[in-house]
Amino acid sequence: MPTTKSAGNGTARRTASEKMPDSKFHELFMDELKDIYWAEKNLVKALPKMQKAATSEELSTCIGNHLEETKEHVARLEQVFELLGKKPQAKKCEAMEGLIAEGQEVVADTDEDTAVRDAGIIIASQKIEHYEISAYGSLRTLANVMGHSQVAKLLEQTLKEEKNADSLLTEVAESTVNEEAAAE
Repeated sequence: MPTTKSAGNGTARRTASEKMPDSKFHELFMDELKDIYWAEKNLVKALPKMQKAATSEELSTCIGNHLEETKEHVARLEQVFELLGKKPQAKKCEAMEGLIAEGQEVVADTDEDTAVRDAGIIIASQKIEHYEISAYGSLRTLANVMGHSQVAKLLEQTLKEEKNADSLLTEVAESTVNEEAAAE
């Protein structure tokens, strides 16, 4: 739906399909991109520690595969910045910092080589995935509203991968880890 904005003597019309580079809405979008860029870059550092702490080979493989995807997410976000004519820039993501710290706390507070630790790692990992799913879903929607169709497609691709990672973690938990953890 078009919006109107008073411009001097006349009226300037702005449609949702315009990119709105000077709008507060676009600033919000860019700020959120910087936030998730920081989050992904820091996950690249954190995931190897979680992978190493995992006991289950299936969980370790799942985390390792997602680490490779996360590296692709960083590169994809760099493409997004490029499409928007901006230099990739990260802004500290307080939420992801907390989620990563929570995952490290789970590892520190559980015994090595236990399914209980693996269950905790899965919970911490799914919290991270859920944060990313909401971030990428929102960013994709904002990109669509502003007419950034190529950007929206890249964000949608990452969103699908994050949803898949979450599903795989659920499969690992339900196939073996939770039952083993309950028996310990």
